[in-house]
Amino acid sequence: MFRELVRYKQALTEEECVRLLKEQPRGFLSVLGDDDYPYVMPINQYYNEEDGKIYFHGGMAGHKIDAMKKHDKVSFCVIDEGAHENGQWWLTFRSVIVFGRVEFVEDREKTYDISSRLSRKFTGDEAYIANELDKSGPRTLMFALVPEHISGKKVNER
Repeated sequence: MFRELVRYKQALTEEECVRLLKEQPRGFLSVLGDDDYPYVMPINQYYNEEDGKIYFHGGMAGHKIDAMKKHDKVSFCVIDEGAHENGQWWLTFRSVIVFGRVEFVEDREKTYDISSRLSRKFTGDEAYIANELDKSGPRTLMFALVPEHISGKKVNER
């Protein structure tokens, strides 16, 4: 069902893909939007090793939410910052693309737990995190991408 990489020699291992998903704080979520136009947005994410799902949060309504409720298939892409290897002018970077289906998290305790974990990717200020959860938590919608296919590759832009 899912295509294999054409440039298979550049493929990342499953472990490298997971590491990139865990390390990178944000990526690009693609949904099937209004009138079936692709709708892509930058979004913060949390990869949960316990269940292998990628979690996102946002408001209770909007284009993204409407699109996912209508069509649960999505793709998500992360890319690292790249590096100049061996003194070369071009960047070499790693990217991962995940295909899967979205499920909405109904459990408020889980929403708060994952929101806390996601926040810690950006700050260790527990007082700030607690304040944000108190203030925004009740209006936060958590959803998860359940991966069906993950692939990654290392490329240079030369």
